[in-house]
Amino acid sequence: MNLFTEIRTLVLEKLTDLQGDGLLPGGLEFTNVAVEPPRDPLHGDMATNAAMVLAKAAKMKPRDIAGALAEKLAADPRITSADVAGPGFLNLRLAPDSWRAIIPVVLAAGADFGRSNMGAGRKVNVEYVSANPTGPLHVGHTRGAVFGDALASLLDFAGYEVTREYYINDGGAQVDVLARSVYLRYLQANGQDVEFPDGTYPGDYLVAVGEAVKAKHGDALVGKPESDWLAELREFSTQAMMDMIRADLAALGIKMDVFFSEKSLYGTGRIEAALKALDDRGLIYEGVLEPPKGKKPDDWQPRVQTLFKSTEHGDDVDRPVKKSDGGWTYFAPDIAYHFDKIERGFDELIDVLGADHGGYVKRMKAAVSALSDGRVPLDIKLTKLVKLFKNGQQFKMSKRAGTFVTLRDLVDQVGPDVTRFVMLTRKNDAALDFDFDKVTAQVKENPVFYVQYAYARINSVLKKASDAGIATDLAALQGADLSEISHDSELDLVRKLGEWPRLLELAARNNEPHRIAFYLYELASELHALWNKGHELPELRFLQESNPQRSQGKIALISAVSVVLSAGLGILGVTPMEEMR
Repeated sequence: MNLFTEIRTLVLEKLTDLQGDGLLPGGLEFTNVAVEPPRDPLHGDMATNAAMVLAKAAKMKPRDIAGALAEKLAADPRITSADVAGPGFLNLRLAPDSWRAIIPVVLAAGADFGRSNMGAGRKVNVEYVSANPTGPLHVGHTRGAVFGDALASLLDFAGYEVTREYYINDGGAQVDVLARSVYLRYLQANGQDVEFPDGTYPGDYLVAVGEAVKAKHGDALVGKPESDWLAELREFSTQAMMDMIRADLAALGIKMDVFFSEKSLYGTGRIEAALKALDDRGLIYEGVLEPPKGKKPDDWQPRVQTLFKSTEHGDDVDRPVKKSDGGWTYFAPDIAYHFDKIERGFDELIDVLGADHGGYVKRMKAAVSALSDGRVPLDIKLTKLVKLFKNGQQFKMSKRAGTFVTLRDLVDQVGPDVTRFVMLTRKNDAALDFDFDKVTAQVKENPVFYVQYAYARINSVLKKASDAGIATDLAALQGADLSEISHDSELDLVRKLGEWPRLLELAARNNEPHRIAFYLYELASELHALWNKGHELPELRFLQESNPQRSQGKIALISAVSVVLSAGLGILGVTPMEEMR
C-alpha cells in the first residue's frame, strides 16, 4: 500500500475528468505530475504540482487549473481539504481513516511492507570495495563497502535482480610489490634482519604470510633470484590477502556473489575483444594527444598511441588504450571488464568508487555507452573519505596496517551494526566524521542508539502488554479498533509510516541508501515524541490498563512502527536490538 501512489492515481483521474468536462484540453502529458509530502508539514499531508506542470501545455494559468482540480478532489471521501497555494501548488489533507488504514496493511505485510516491483526483475550489477589485494581493508574501503552492500539490498527490495561483485586488481605492478614485501617477511621468518625500502608494504599483516611461505618452502627460497620466486609468491600472496579481505568483509556482514580477477583479462583475448568491439563502431584510432591543459611538462613528447574516441560518448578528451610501446594502459582492462559485464546480460551497472576516482567517471561511462550502444546505463557513486576521531583528536594510526586504520579495527571497537549505520548517516559524496565517543554514547544525537532505542522501547511495551493479558498476536492487532488513534502526535507517527513505500522507491530510483537511515531516524523521533507526550497526557500512553481495547489499537500502531524499523535496519544490514544493553 503506497498512499502517495493512490492519491496520485486519484489526481490523474480527476485531471481526466476535467478534460471530459472541457475544463482542460485533451492530449496533455501527465508523466511529471507528482504527489509528495509538502515542504512544510503545516501546509497539509500531501502536495501536487499538477497545475504547475500542465499550465504551459494547457495554455492556462496554474491557479485556474489548481482551483478546478481542488473542487474535484475535495469531493473524494479520502480528502478533507484541497487548498491552492502560491503560484498554483495544491495542498491536500487526508481523512484520518485514510492514514489509520495503513496500520493493518503494515502488520499483514510484515517485513515486505513497501517492497515493490519497480525494478521489474532487471539485472543490476553492483561493484563495490574492489580494493587492491595488497593489504587489509581500511576505513575508506569500509564506507564504500557499507554503501555498496546497503544499495544492493535496497535494489533487491525494490524488485531488481542484484549481483554483488568485487573486482580483484591483481593484474598490475602493485602485486609484484606485494610479492617482494612478502619475500622480505619470509627472509625475516628465516632469521634474517631485513629493511623495507620505500615502495614496499611494511605492515605487520604480512608477518603471517611470510611465515606461511616458510612453512611451505623452508629455507629453499633464501638467496634465490627474484625470477625463481616472484610468480609463485605473487599468486600465494594475492590469495592470502583475498582470504583476509573476505574475512574482513564477513565481519561487516558482507558476502559477495562474484569475485572477478583482473588477471583473467590478460592473455585471454578479452581485452582485444573489447577494443575490437569499439573498433567495429569506428571508435578506435591512432593519434597524438595534446599535453594537459594549461601546462606542458618539460619531458613531454608527442607520441602516437591507440586512442578511444570517448568524446563521442560524453567525455572531455579521447583516452589512450594502448601505449606507444605496445603495452596496455590501465584503462584498457577496465574497458574489457565492463564489456564482460555487458556480455553477461546486465541491464544496469553501478560502480562504487573512492572520491579519488572522480576523473574516471566520464571515460568509463563513455566506454559503457559505446560498448552497449547506449542500452546499459552506468552509475558511478563516489564515496568520500572518513575522518576518525577519538577523545576529541583525529585518530589515524594502526600498527597492524602500518599507516592506516583498518576495517577490522573499526568493527572490533564499535561492532558491525554501529559501523554500518554511521557510514550511512551522510550522503556518499559528503564528508563523514566518525567519532568513536559519539557513536557509542546513548544520546539522541547518536542516530544508531536513537533508532535502536525506539525498537527496544516498542518491544518492552509488547512484553508488558502480554504480561497484562492484552492480546498482541498478529490476528488480534490486525483486528484492533483504531478509531481512538486521533491525536496529532499519533497521526504524525502514522503519516511517517505511510511515507515508507514512497521513500523506498525514491531511494532505489536514485541509488541513495542513506535516505533509509535518515528516514529511520525520523520515524524513531516520532515514536519517541509520542512516548514523551504520554508523560503529560495519560490518554496517549500505549498501555491503558483500564481500557484493553484502546491499548490494543495503540499497540497495533507501535507494532507497525516496529515492523518498518526492523525492515529498514535489515536493508542497511543492521540487526535490530530487542533490548538496550
